[in-house]
Amino acid sequence: MKIIAVIPARYASTRFPAKLMQDLGGKTVITRTYEAAIATGLFDEVFVATDSEIIFNEITNKGGKAVMSIHQHESGSDRIAEAVSNMDCDIVVNVQGDEPFLNKQSLSNLLEVFKNDPARQIDLASLMRQITDESDINNPNNVKVVTDQSGNALYFSRSVIPYPRDENAGVRYFQHIGIYAFRKQALMEFHSLPMKSLEASEKLEQLRYLEFGKRIRMIETNEVSIGIDTPDDLEKARTML
Repeated sequence: MKIIAVIPARYASTRFPAKLMQDLGGKTVITRTYEAAIATGLFDEVFVATDSEIIFNEITNKGGKAVMSIHQHESGSDRIAEAVSNMDCDIVVNVQGDEPFLNKQSLSNLLEVFKNDPARQIDLASLMRQITDESDINNPNNVKVVTDQSGNALYFSRSVIPYPRDENAGVRYFQHIGIYAFRKQALMEFHSLPMKSLEASEKLEQLRYLEFGKRIRMIETNEVSIGIDTPDDLEKARTML
């Protein structure tokens, strides 16, 4: 089973333009992420898929592997699908370019989903962590996920799900961590499917998979992810580093 990691990397960002090229301890954010992915030792190859010559040159000038996107894309999955369309691989892992602190154990747990799925019933796997702070639960930038008893995703939302009408029901809230592992076939099928209303409304690409009947297995982790979406996030990352 050949496993590759692809890091989708846009230069433009609504909340924090050029965030992937910001300095993080003497290296750019995107370089930190790329090197962290390689350092896990879990992947046969690691690529950056980008629409930016600046990011492309940042990676390739340091001896890394990068692929330039030919088309404009609505989501990271679409960008990755274009990049891997002619690559020989079985599993594709989407590593977020703005999350340079990768947890090897969590990634390994994702890959185990496919190793333990000989019937190929799982199309993709992703991570979630429990959140308990009310402000985290209510924050629309923290995507929440609910699952069935087998750990398969039922829905993702920026809203609070489930709604706590009965606060004594013992509900656990989970934040989605946006690292995915796909079967290549599922990823290519995603790329050919149209965006429907749920994805358009929430601006969450994973809803396209659910709307078209794909099965997403969620793996719980204790990993505290630091995504760099704002200058404040960058300062937190510098402190953590």
